Amino acid sequence: MKIEKKIELEVKLPGQLNPQRAFLVDHAERACKQAYAPYSNFKVGAAVQMEDGIVVRGNNQENAAYPSGMCAERVALYAAKAQHPDKQVTAIAIVVEPSEGYDQEFTPSCGACLQVMSDVELRQEKPIQVLIRSTDHQIYIAKDVKQLLPFNFKL
Repeated sequence: MKIEKKIELEVKLPGQLNPQRAFLVDHAERACKQAYAPYSNFKVGAAVQMEDGIVVRGNNQENAAYPSGMCAERVALYAAKAQHPDKQVTAIAIVVEPSEGYDQEFTPSCGACLQVMSDVELRQEKPIQVLIRSTDHQIYIAKDVKQLLPFNFKL
């Protein structure tokens, strides 16, 4: 048996985003600058937009007792759902500022973060748009988490 999944991402420059999504990416950029990454020097910021326009930010938080740190996406999503449990998440923007020598332009979220995004999307029964700013400042847009994690874990 052969299973194929097609991943479709839209790519835009920052000036091509609608104002609401540009605002969200700006929040992710600001969160990224405040990340605590003294060990990896790999800073990540995330901003989650709720259905009513509220934005909740998060960034990666490293810890000397690796792996007790937390990725930006999960920090932002957990905070958003803790503070606004009855509101749906409509989008998440992610910005990466890696250390020198890192040459991968598009950096998707890790599997753990994608699984958390997928779980939120499944619970609310509505898609979450995912915007990822690459190191060359292009914005990769997935219409939903399934585009980035086609084989998610479900109970």
